[in-house]
Amino acid sequence: MEISAANGERPRKLNKYACGCAIVGSMISIIFGYDTGVMSGAMIFIKEEFTVKESQLEVLAGILNLCALVGSLFAGRASDYLGRRYTIVLAAIIFMFGSILMGYAPNYNVLLAGRCTAGVGVGFALMISPVYAAEISSANTRGFLSSLPEIGISSGILLGYISNNVFAGLSLRLGWRLMLGVAAIPSLFLAIGILWMPESPRWLIMQGRVGEAKKILKKVCDTSEEAEERLQAIKKAAGIKEGCQDDLVVIPKSNKPQGAGVWRELLLKPTPSVRRMLIAGVGVHFFEHATGIEAVILYGPRIFKKAGVHARKKLLLATVGVGITKLTFITISTFIIDRVGRRTLLLVSLHTEEKLLWALVMSLIFVYMFLMFFNIGICPVCWVYSAEIFPMKLRAAGASICVAVNRLTNAAVSMTFLSLSEAITIGGAVYLYAGFAVAALAFVYFCLPETKGRSLEDMEELFSKGVVSGKKREEDAVDH
Repeated sequence: MEISAANGERPRKLNKYACGCAIVGSMISIIFGYDTGVMSGAMIFIKEEFTVKESQLEVLAGILNLCALVGSLFAGRASDYLGRRYTIVLAAIIFMFGSILMGYAPNYNVLLAGRCTAGVGVGFALMISPVYAAEISSANTRGFLSSLPEIGISSGILLGYISNNVFAGLSLRLGWRLMLGVAAIPSLFLAIGILWMPESPRWLIMQGRVGEAKKILKKVCDTSEEAEERLQAIKKAAGIKEGCQDDLVVIPKSNKPQGAGVWRELLLKPTPSVRRMLIAGVGVHFFEHATGIEAVILYGPRIFKKAGVHARKKLLLATVGVGITKLTFITISTFIIDRVGRRTLLLVSLHTEEKLLWALVMSLIFVYMFLMFFNIGICPVCWVYSAEIFPMKLRAAGASICVAVNRLTNAAVSMTFLSLSEAITIGGAVYLYAGFAVAALAFVYFCLPETKGRSLEDMEELFSKGVVSGKKREEDAVDH
């Protein structure tokens, strides 16, 4: 398999070992996506059995994201301490216990507790999967491999929608519990399977374990020359002096991730380049959900009902179309992101979204078109972007802040959509989201430089250039 390389270079082969590592690391995202997709249909049955209010359904839908916010903030510290691989294991175990609670749920409160537990696991997963993929891959295939977690989420959402249809014919008490509880099984297998995967070579070097990192780099690189080049770049970024033997390496204390010191460098006393990275990462994650995608994913059946689809079976089938559309265009984006670039996909996504959002409530076709343009750009790119732009010792903490903002915005949309649509109608809510799309378009154009083809160690130099025109940013990337 070949991936088109950036900067006009000849297409290069995708390293199979690196791809396998990224795929396994991304499987936790499938489980999270499943939970998101299956809840949209399960809420129909939960409301019927527990006779809960609309506001309680909003809390049930959005609480996962608030708990994911907490999980993502802890995940950054955990991944610096435990390593990227064991953080994925921890995410799978937490999510497994949450799924078991939801599948058992004799009442609304237990169901909510299970949803909260699963949310913490989601926060861990969303933060660590793209970081692991970015750190295991080379510059010219990083966009592709770092997009795999988003493909996992989209695949999971589709599986969740299918599960709604499969289990909908069972009894009221059993159907929705199986929908939610079955996710515990793959979570357990993933927690075991990820132990066979290698650790991130960049994390190993930050721990002074250069010999182990070198062995892994030889597997994830196509040539020994490439492996050595990447090794030297990482060692330089870690502050390791040239000429040091691999078994005698000592990492300077100032270059190690150290709790409060990392947060101080990110939030209290950031350098100009780190400040720009943080603004870029946080901004693109905020706008991913501020444009209203969660309303379509989570409340699709209600939107379709307003469009004239009333039968329960047809409502659930219509959501399968949402899942297929999302997965199809996420996959297309994944294969072209290293060729087209991050900025271009973001601008196309947001520019077109502005024109299509107004028609969301008029036709199922326009719902799918909205999903198409969203998933070709901002949906996968925001995760790739935040996983690659931060310096090595700040990467986990920086990504965790971005994920926290992502989950907070997601929760705000998912927990207010029903109330908002009642107050100003669904059409009015969609016009509000369209306004955010306009703001997002301006933000991407003026604040986000192109990162395709740049090594992770080059990002600080790229962001130190300040605010320049979009054309100049792309020329800089090509010239490099």
